[in-house]
Amino acid sequence: MYTLYVANKNYSSWSLRPWVLMRALGIAFDEQVRPFNDGPGLTFAGVSPSGRFPCLIDGDTVVWDSLAITEYLAESYKQVWPEDRAARAFARSATAEMHSGFPHLRNICGMNVGLRIELASIPPGLAQDIARIDALWCAGLSRFGGPFLAGDRFTAVDAFFTAVAFRVQTYNLQLSEPAAAYARRLLDLPAMQDWYAAALRETWRRSAYEREALAAGRIVADYRQTA
Repeated sequence: MYTLYVANKNYSSWSLRPWVLMRALGIAFDEQVRPFNDGPGLTFAGVSPSGRFPCLIDGDTVVWDSLAITEYLAESYKQVWPEDRAARAFARSATAEMHSGFPHLRNICGMNVGLRIELASIPPGLAQDIARIDALWCAGLSRFGGPFLAGDRFTAVDAFFTAVAFRVQTYNLQLSEPAAAYARRLLDLPAMQDWYAAALRETWRRSAYEREALAAGRIVADYRQTA
């Protein structure tokens, strides 16, 4: 069985991607959590060659980085990507764009799933990222018929945007109705509900990420369990 090492569910958008992909597609794995916190904690070194998570262990094979894990799984599970060639090309392109892009969304709206934050402002760069995500989602839904980005079933491209769905919820990001409905659809997935519930139960905190949340705007709700 695979072993998937992930960081905090409240904070780690990168860990979310392969975790929710594997859960949604029924790919069995043993989960190992290594938290980000302010204490000595557990280091990622010794597990992941990059010292970062997520990291997948398959026997003697170690795969790190969420996109590399996705492609590794796709070699054994065809359902990771869409069957249709055009849909698969779109899915891979959109996945790569999410993997390397949207810097303003990442930097201003860090993943903190247990909070609800009223943004102090929406700078032009963030507005541009939100608009591009909206357009990308609408393009996929319209072209391939939905309800997911590349057709009628959940695939890797959807997994890569699940952290954006959490950000939409946390920061009340305004999207067109088709894009907003898609975000809700992702949030309603059983795997996403399980991740969210586990995130709320976590008591680990990392002050750097908490400061980022405060810098983004006014915290109007905190649903996380306290220590």
